Amino acid sequence: MSTASSDTATDPAVPDGPEKRSGTLRRLTLPDGVRPYRAPLLLYGVTKLVGLSVFAWLLEWADEYQKKNPRFGGGAHWWDVLATWDGWWYLQVAEKGYDPGPLERLAPGGLFTVKQNSVAFFPLYPGLIRGVSEVTGLGLYGSGILVSVVASFVAAAGVYAVISTLAGARAGTIAAGLWALAPGAGVEWAVYSESVFVAVATWCCYCVMKRRWVAAGLLAFLAGLNRPTSAALIGAVGLAAIVTLARRDSRREHGVAGPLYAMFAAPLGLLTYVAWVGLSSGDLTAYFTLQREGWAHYFDFGKYTWDVLANTAVGRHDYLFAFSVPDLLAVQVVLALPFLIALMLRKKPPLVLVAYTLASVITVLGTQQMFGNTGRYLLPAFPLLLAPAAAMSRLKWPSLAVFFTTAAVASGWYAHYVIFELGIP
Repeated sequence: MSTASSDTATDPAVPDGPEKRSGTLRRLTLPDGVRPYRAPLLLYGVTKLVGLSVFAWLLEWADEYQKKNPRFGGGAHWWDVLATWDGWWYLQVAEKGYDPGPLERLAPGGLFTVKQNSVAFFPLYPGLIRGVSEVTGLGLYGSGILVSVVASFVAAAGVYAVISTLAGARAGTIAAGLWALAPGAGVEWAVYSESVFVAVATWCCYCVMKRRWVAAGLLAFLAGLNRPTSAALIGAVGLAAIVTLARRDSRREHGVAGPLYAMFAAPLGLLTYVAWVGLSSGDLTAYFTLQREGWAHYFDFGKYTWDVLANTAVGRHDYLFAFSVPDLLAVQVVLALPFLIALMLRKKPPLVLVAYTLASVITVLGTQQMFGNTGRYLLPAFPLLLAPAAAMSRLKWPSLAVFFTTAAVASGWYAHYVIFELGIP
């Protein structure tokens, strides 16, 4: 028998004869570039499904969400909760667009002195919702969930791509699973913009690592149209580009045009939207005024974070935006940050990851906002998963299965129910 005949006979993808070609389904195969992502995406998806199922059970068991305002954590069905709070605003933008104009002043003396306005919510995510709704015929709610779920898988693939490059495929797979379990991960499959942002951010960082500067610049541009915290990513891309240009060897290897393009393209999305809000309202600082006086969110160099930590330590809850259970969990996240950062730095990741992570952490801890949402705000800081994933990659799969099963069940409470029903996500 010839070699060719032998190869054909032993290949399960090749039919044995005409009857097999016409009447038997061939074994499905995936492109080579897709195959490495099967395990991390499967782990991510199963973990999220378990957590979401536990969340749904908790909502039904507590039997309180139907008594709440559909805009503030309530609804007729448990899944309606996933489109409340910020989700309500995103759906409003997707349906009606923006109505920019001068900021409306409220009576002085209260916590908020400016009326809340939808221009505080960046356009990329609601634009995707509207586009998907127009193309598929789904309602805005269904389109919002679809965009978030699909984007979350793209983000998980991005987490895998970055971490596996640095610590191996096994660590990358574990990191994708850990991202599904992170505190605040409940918003990944909700009408929130986190999944879209992390999808863009992970692949942007990956492109910088691979010196694909044009793609990195475009992705950073898109990130700037999604969230104001994209400033951390934009700064990291710019810093990586500057360092590349400053070194003679890297200039020769990668050229000048690519890094320059990335450096100048990266901030355009963020700057364009903030400028548009300012010009539309007649005040170039309108966006920042709205965040400070309409939502009480502004950079205070960590004063609010310290106030919460000090009060929580002595059992007091008389600070702004106090929610005992979410805040206690957030304190544990904050206490873990120095260790996670130190362990990440020991792995000597690329500059773009270090800059992006540190800028993200500083932004979160230095801003007055819902402290109980610290875990959610840190979801984009995915490089913090590098060291834990690398360490866990030494475990055998039975041990990992026990961990992920237990953590997935628990995440239905701490990553979903706590933020949506015991706090404000």
